[in-house]
Amino acid sequence: MAKSRKSNRDKSKDSNWQERVIQIRRVSKVVKGGKKLSFRAIVVVGNEKGQVGVGVGKAGDVIGAVRKGVADGKKQLIDVSLTKSSSITHVAKGVSGGAKVIVRPAAPGTGVIAGGAVRTVLELAGLKNILAKQLGSNNPLNNARAVINALEGLRTFSEVAQERGVPLEHLYT
Repeated sequence: MAKSRKSNRDKSKDSNWQERVIQIRRVSKVVKGGKKLSFRAIVVVGNEKGQVGVGVGKAGDVIGAVRKGVADGKKQLIDVSLTKSSSITHVAKGVSGGAKVIVRPAAPGTGVIAGGAVRTVLELAGLKNILAKQLGSNNPLNNARAVINALEGLRTFSEVAQERGVPLEHLYT
């Protein structure tokens, strides 16, 4: 009896995670008998409360690839500090491979102004007011990882004050 209750609690913890598939691609490997087909899925996992991750999964079928991508995304979660207006604290730049992404805070009511994989990552992170620009590559995986890289580099006001050894009230005086 207690086991079933515990498993229901675990399911409710997992139910607040959202997952979105960015890309499913059919890939092949040449082996002695011919070509072996498999699928690669790029999946973004987030809870819209400041946690997001990008995962990649490969399997012989699409469902298996997506399942592996979700598991990989949950392993690579990062925490994003959100402001009261569901934005970020300062401008950040991220790079992954040939993709460069710039994310900028925006005024309340602006919405998410971004395209492709970048938009998906920002929405699942819980950011509601943000501007983003992709530069360089159009590869969805590299762009998603570049956004994650940019969001990892964000610092809160209290972190900056602590690094400088200044009280938070005197940060901008």
